[in-house]
This record gives sequence, C-alpha cells and structure tokens, in this order.
Amino acid sequence: MGLDGTFSWEEIYVTAAEVILLGHWLLTTWGCIVFSGSYAWANFTILALGVWAVAQRDSIDAISMFLGGLLATIFLDIVHISIFYPRVSLTDTGRFGVGMAILSLLLKPLSCCFVYHMYRERGGELLVHAGFLGSSQDRSAYQTIDSAEAPADPFAVPEGRSQDARGY
Repeated sequence: MGLDGTFSWEEIYVTAAEVILLGHWLLTTWGCIVFSGSYAWANFTILALGVWAVAQRDSIDAISMFLGGLLATIFLDIVHISIFYPRVSLTDTGRFGVGMAILSLLLKPLSCCFVYHMYRERGGELLVHAGFLGSSQDRSAYQTIDSAEAPADPFAVPEGRSQDARGY
C-alpha cells in the first residue's frame, strides 16, 4: 500500500494470485479426502508452479507455466473425477471431498482468466493468433510520429511519374 493509502495494480494482482493459490490449495486438499494419487500429484505440482509465479513477479515463464498447468489440470481433473468417482456407499465426508474437487474444477476456468490477465500484464503475448478472433498483432509497419523517415509503401509511385492504369 502506498503512502496515500491506495494500492498499486501490481499489489492487487499479486494478491489475486495468492487468493487463487490459497483457494485451490484448500479445495485440492479437501478433494484429496476421496481422490488421491494422480489427482493430488497433478494439482499440487501446478500449485507449486503458482508459488513460483508469485515469488517471481516479473517472470513470464513462471506465470505461463502456471497458466498452462491450470489448463492441463482442467482436462486431467475431468478424467480423474469421472473415472474414480466412488459409486457405492459415499459417506458425508466422501461427498464433501467429491464436492470440493468438483468445485475446484468449476473454478479453474475463472482462475485461468485471472492468471491470463496477469500473464498479459507481465508482457506475455498470445502465441496462437487466429485472424477471426481480433485485430492482428503485427506491428512491422508501425512508425512513431517522431520518425523523420517516410513510411515504406510498396504501392507508392515516385514523384513525377503518372499513375496510368495501363502502365505507360
């Protein structure tokens, strides 16, 4: 917090990352009441990547690994919960553990949105670009206002020559 009592954006994003980590840690711990083994290994490994992303606030690699891991665990959790869901004699504790694992899975897309925003704030760019999703990121023709050079126009005609359509 600054001297004037306000928060900077960087402090807010770190706090968001810490809340995401704490929330998923609690839900994963409770989900491990029923699901252990690969469920625990996958989720706690990704949470360790999240700790790395929080510890190195300027690292694009750390936040991108955390984002990729969250996306991967969405798929892995769906597979794991669907295969290992206990079908007989669920106790109250078992229902609680399954519910927390499912809640963690449902919150992961929202967490991915927040982590992706943090990734963009750290300077990361979308590696896969589809033209129909938005404007192009190609800035090769970008020229600052202060530049004294003329823009390179491949269709420009030198001065003194006519622009006759027939070419003569």
